[in-house]
Amino acid sequence: MLKIRNLYSGFGNLRVLKGVSLHVNPGEIVTIIGGNGSGKSTLLSTIAGIVPALEGEIIFNDENVAGKAPEKIVAAGCSLVPEGRLIFNTLTVRENLVMGAYTRIRGDRGINLGDELAVIFGMFPRLQEREHQLGGTLSGGEQQMLAIGRALMAKPRLIMLDEPSMGLAPIIVKGIFEEIRKLRDAGNTILLVEQNARAALRIADRGYVIETGQMVLEGTSEELLNNNDVQRAYLGKDYRSISD
Repeated sequence: MLKIRNLYSGFGNLRVLKGVSLHVNPGEIVTIIGGNGSGKSTLLSTIAGIVPALEGEIIFNDENVAGKAPEKIVAAGCSLVPEGRLIFNTLTVRENLVMGAYTRIRGDRGINLGDELAVIFGMFPRLQEREHQLGGTLSGGEQQMLAIGRALMAKPRLIMLDEPSMGLAPIIVKGIFEEIRKLRDAGNTILLVEQNARAALRIADRGYVIETGQMVLEGTSEELLNNNDVQRAYLGKDYRSISD
């Protein structure tokens, strides 16, 4: 579904990604782990068209989307749940969700948003309870649910999540990761960036380790969980399992 080949990207003269290659197969959860400043978020932003690709290819469903505008990439079936959620604070929960379907509404005025909202509300009942509440008044966990729901309204083939556990209490993190697992079980494909490496690897099928803009290791989740270097760098006592 997604193949990245020798990708370079960055900001101005600063190259953050340096020859990154990876792939994501349909129906997988693939996680990318790494420290602060390693290039994780830049990678997702480059795939989404927010940060320019300087060299290399981003093949999504057999089409090179490198250099395309973000709305074109969303329309092609790739949605990003950004770091920090970035919901619209002054819009209601319902309005935030409708905004997620913008590219589809623009191309098809006959979309039945009521049915699609019902699906999201079935997934996240708390959002239905807050349907007419302003997004900025939600808790952190509720905002994360809303950000995921907004991305799903675009009907993506690939969902990219950037640090979904950031700033959330452990009990809320556990619930969010359970929902991510359910999305995969329902047939969705997920690319997950997450500093909580142990939690991410617990639900992922495969993973990559990125350091200073380069992929240094890849393997199944079990292989990475049992790798001594990964354990020392990312799975120490500061990282807790979602089952803890």
